Amino acid sequence: MSAIHPSTAGDPASALYSKLNWRLLPFLVTCYMFAYLDRVNVGFAKLQMQTDLGFSDAAYGVGAGIFFIGYVLFELPSNLMLPKVGARKTFSRILVLWGITSACMLFVRSVPAFYAMRFLLGIFEAGFAPGMIYYLSRWYGPARMARAIALVFVAGPLGGIVGGPVSAWLMTSLAGVGGLAGWQWMFLVEGLPCIVLGVLTLRVLSDRPADARWLTDHEKGLLERETAPTRHGTDSFRAVLKNPRIYVLALAYFSIIFPIYAISFWLPTLLKEQGVKDTIRLGWYTAIPYVAAAVCMYLAGRSSDRAGERRYHCAIPALGAALCMIAAVFADGSAMLTLLALTVGTACLWMAYTVFWAIPAQLVEGTAAAGGIALINTVGLSGGFWGPAVVGWTKAGTGSMHAGLLVMACAAALAAVLILKFKLTLRREQPVLPQRAFEQEVNT
Repeated sequence: MSAIHPSTAGDPASALYSKLNWRLLPFLVTCYMFAYLDRVNVGFAKLQMQTDLGFSDAAYGVGAGIFFIGYVLFELPSNLMLPKVGARKTFSRILVLWGITSACMLFVRSVPAFYAMRFLLGIFEAGFAPGMIYYLSRWYGPARMARAIALVFVAGPLGGIVGGPVSAWLMTSLAGVGGLAGWQWMFLVEGLPCIVLGVLTLRVLSDRPADARWLTDHEKGLLERETAPTRHGTDSFRAVLKNPRIYVLALAYFSIIFPIYAISFWLPTLLKEQGVKDTIRLGWYTAIPYVAAAVCMYLAGRSSDRAGERRYHCAIPALGAALCMIAAVFADGSAMLTLLALTVGTACLWMAYTVFWAIPAQLVEGTAAAGGIALINTVGLSGGFWGPAVVGWTKAGTGSMHAGLLVMACAAALAAVLILKFKLTLRREQPVLPQRAFEQEVNT
């Protein structure tokens, strides 16, 4: 994790943020990597689970997406409580409960049980991603948020990079051990580490700079001023609910999330239909789009922060993703061309996703920020249900993935249009404390 601060390596201000980055970001990245892995590893389990349990494509699509129904229902309460309860306790509860639930997926034997466990997984993970965005806003000022978000949320693609080969290896190597199928071992092995991370959260994280024993009093004061609200007063959650621009952002986020999770849950199947039959080979191929996404996320966040611009850094990649989904339809019959189109499309979607989350901070501040972020995420994340479900329904009805890919393209294009038309006067992306003054205070 390199320092987010753009100053030179020997600069004391850069040293302060490097200290902050190394203390917080590796742990948050690890937690979010398992969050993403445990919500999408069902895409690999499908390769064995669907045959073993006799699930249809439509049943799988609904079960994969029903996670987001539980998530959406409980996300607002979780995040409205977060400022009062604190991030440490909130994240610890979430990690432990979702780790137990993910591991218990090995007991699924029927479609209703599959739906129930996925629904519970969504309930217990509710609030984690928007909670982390709110948590980062307590440590990083506006000029550093996009890259901070990019570095933490690169854990999503990292989960795809690690999850594909690891899930494939677990499913093939442990199949039959102890009387369990490979997919059962996969859920167990990938779920248990979250319980350990939940316990460690209470020791590793501090709720805010003022509580961090590893910072000096001078450093605490500097960071508190960097993250202080820039407007007089703070937003109320009631005002957030009445702000129509919040709902425009929520719809744009829905349109980004729809294709992200459609690809996440259906990528192994898409490549298998192009002739990639070997499970291990399939695991390595599915990692490729996420490698590209991880690199592009960081580059997009850095470019957005340096330019002080959000809309085009979000909308242009979303439009690129739409074009790639259409290209994937015309690439049908060629595994390599399909993989290329999906790789570029996945990278574009994650770029849009990363920069998107630097925008809500321009609308809401103070304690209402947690509720505002959660509201956007609550509405938008329902796309995580509809994306996989629509692809499952269209595949069951047509026997092809083409219609699903075209719907994904339309969703990404809609996101681009909404973001481009979103009228927002961004605060110039500078730290709350002017850069020169900040560096002088660090030097003292």
